[in-house]
Amino acid sequence: MAWSDPGGFWFSEAVRPFWFRSTPAFDAEVRRRFLGTWEAAADGRLDDWRKTPSGALALVIVLDQFPLNMFRGEARSFSTEAQARAVAAEAIERGWDWGLDDAEKAFLYLPFMHSEAVADQDRAVQLYRDAGLADSLRWARHHREIIRRFGRFPHRNAALGRESTREEREWLGSKEAFRG
Repeated sequence: MAWSDPGGFWFSEAVRPFWFRSTPAFDAEVRRRFLGTWEAAADGRLDDWRKTPSGALALVIVLDQFPLNMFRGEARSFSTEAQARAVAAEAIERGWDWGLDDAEKAFLYLPFMHSEAVADQDRAVQLYRDAGLADSLRWARHHREIIRRFGRFPHRNAALGRESTREEREWLGSKEAFRG
């Protein structure tokens, strides 16, 4: 199977408006175009993509972003985050992030912001701070505070079959809640 270009798709002008404001139609388009790619990546069949900066970035997009669209509201939407973090960490260790533009760099770092581990959240804040990505840094700090407060993302509880605490339910019903 020839894999379509996930990086070219994700960073296209037509897709940028959907990065953080998806629609059911866009989610369906991602699923239609990239479900097979995600399955191959999840199974480790695309690990050769890790050999280049653009391939590593594309693999991070496939493992971190695409499942959020393809499986919205399901546990599977978070199932390849650890793989995405491993690819991102390897790319960062090689210094490949510094050859990326700001948008690409922001998405390379995003798997750390998606983690429910405080150490990963701290790393996300540091990465965005060091890269001078102010808007992403604001969101990284916000995500880290949620993890510090609850030890997890309460907005994931339903999808992951976790029972919310009273404090989490109150927070989820408030204006400050993050539902992404």
